Amino acid sequence: MVTKYAQRKRIKLHGVSYAQRVIDINAIYDEHCHSGLSNREILRQFIWPQYHICEKTFYNIINASADDALATKYNAATAQLDLFSPSL
Repeated sequence: MVTKYAQRKRIKLHGVSYAQRVIDINAIYDEHCHSGLSNREILRQFIWPQYHICEKTFYNIINASADDALATKYNAATAQLDLFSPSL
């Protein structure tokens, strides 16, 4: 017997911490990608010591950086309301 829960397609949700990790990893990658190192070497030397992610996750994060919705979600979550500013 298959339950209704198993029949539904699961939607992958990413939170703000994922968006921050994508931004950090892409900054490291962009810094070293033009140095002539392969993606695997960039992962092993610079990204893995800090984030401990596998190669497949690394490529998924590099591809996720093209998603503008992820960046806007991160910017919206990190923006703080200024409650004490004088209103104009």
